[in-house]
Amino acid sequence: MDFRNSDTITGPRSEDVLPTTATAAVKVVIVGGFGAGKTTMVGSVSEIRPLTTEETMTQAGVGVDDNSGVESKTSTTVAMDFGRISISEELILYLFGTPGQERFWFLWNGLFEGALGAVVLIDTRRLEVSFDVIGRLEERGVPFVVAINTFPDAPKHPVEALRSALDLPEEVPMIDCDARLRVSSRDVLMTLMRYLHSLALPVG
Repeated sequence: MDFRNSDTITGPRSEDVLPTTATAAVKVVIVGGFGAGKTTMVGSVSEIRPLTTEETMTQAGVGVDDNSGVESKTSTTVAMDFGRISISEELILYLFGTPGQERFWFLWNGLFEGALGAVVLIDTRRLEVSFDVIGRLEERGVPFVVAINTFPDAPKHPVEALRSALDLPEEVPMIDCDARLRVSSRDVLMTLMRYLHSLALPVG
């Protein structure tokens, strides 16, 4: 078949090409329980069209996936979400959103390879699902910040009460966010970058 005169587009779109000024790239993973807003955050903040692997939820998940509190959710990430954002002219963040259902957590091993840090998205309607997520990060030694995602029907708790409930050290940043809003999601990523920078500074 002769493709010379076809309209087939090859190569990346112009808006997906890395800026020529980029000199450093950092891998960041966005984790959280099922329905916490990971896909939404990647989609809202990514400067390129995000890659998503969302599939319609089927009867196969009944009795297996815990969707209490998010019963209206009809799709789920089965592999990962991927996006990219330029923090500055030189620094690029590659964003990887993990699947939230426990049966897909085996995929985390590959997604965390080379990750410099993570964002833990919290849904206060289902706070208990965050315990295992945070525990896995602590086991891996991955630095993280906690972002409390805004949901209209979610209960409000003081930050210190949430910190105590999650048994988080004082130095781990916690921030309120609305994963639907680009500026809010960007603030979360900037908080993570500042935290990672502080960890890299020499003690004393």
